[in-house]
Amino acid sequence: MTADFAERYGPAALVTGASSGIGYAFAEELACRGLDLVVTARRLDRLEELATRLTREHGITVTTCQSDLADPEAPRRLAEFTAAMDVGLVISNAGFGLRRAPHEAHEAAALTELLMVNCHAPSALAHSFIPRLSARGRGGFVLTSSVEGALGGPYSAAYSSSKAMVTALGEALWGELAETGIDVLTLCPGKTVSEALVKQGFDPSMLDDAMPAREVARLALDHITDGPTYISSEYYATMIEQLSALPRRQALLASAAAMKKHMAARDASLFRRGPDWSCLAEQRD
Repeated sequence: MTADFAERYGPAALVTGASSGIGYAFAEELACRGLDLVVTARRLDRLEELATRLTREHGITVTTCQSDLADPEAPRRLAEFTAAMDVGLVISNAGFGLRRAPHEAHEAAALTELLMVNCHAPSALAHSFIPRLSARGRGGFVLTSSVEGALGGPYSAAYSSSKAMVTALGEALWGELAETGIDVLTLCPGKTVSEALVKQGFDPSMLDDAMPAREVARLALDHITDGPTYISSEYYATMIEQLSALPRRQALLASAAAMKKHMAARDASLFRRGPDWSCLAEQRD
C-alpha cells in the first residue's frame, strides 16, 4: 500500500498549514508513506522542527517555505517555489475560524483574512497545480473543508460559508478531473483536537466527539480515491444526515439554539477560570 501510494502521488507532496493540527498530521502521515514534502505555514520555526524530525525518522527530503496565505500573491509564489519539484499531491489544508459570535461582532479585517485563507488560497492553488498534475497524468488534490460547510452555521457565519465554498470547489474539481488519473478529495472533518479548536473556545477534554488530528489525516489519505467528499467522523456524518433530512428553516433554528447553548457554557467556563480570554482571540495559525 505504501509503495503504491508513493508511486501514484509521489515523489513529493505540498502541505499548507503544516505547522499544527491536521496539516501537521498530514505531513507526518505522508512521511510515513515515503513521500518527500514541501511544508508551508506562517510559523517557520515550527516547520523547521517538523522538517528536522521527519527527515531523521523517515529519511525523506523536507523543504520548508514560510508563507502567509492571507496574501493574495502567496499561492502564486508557492507554485513558483515548487516549479522545479515533481509535486504529485497537493494538500490544501490551511484555514482558520473565528470565535463563535454574531457575525457583526468580528473585525472586518479578520473576516477578509478568513476569506483569503479559506477560499482564495485553495482556488488559486488548484488553478496553479492542476495543469502540473494533468501533465503527469496522475496525482491528487486534497482540500480540507469542514462539516460546517454542509449548512449555514449560525454564530459561525463566515467560517461555515467559507467552508461551503471549499466543498463546492472540491466537488466541481472532482467532476472536471474524473477519469484523468487525478484524484480529488474534499475532507470534511468534525471537531478535531488541535490549536484551532482551542482558539475557537472549545475545551477538547470535554468533547467526546473530537478526533485526533493524526487519525483524521490518515483516514483522508486512505480514502483519497473515494471523492468527491469524505466526512472523517461517523458521529458528524450521522448528524449531517439528520440535519439534511429536516426542513432547512428547522435545521438552522436547531443549529442556532445549540450554538447559543455552547457559547453560554463556554463563557461561563471562562468566567470560572479567570480573566484569561486568549483562547477566544481572533488569531490563526
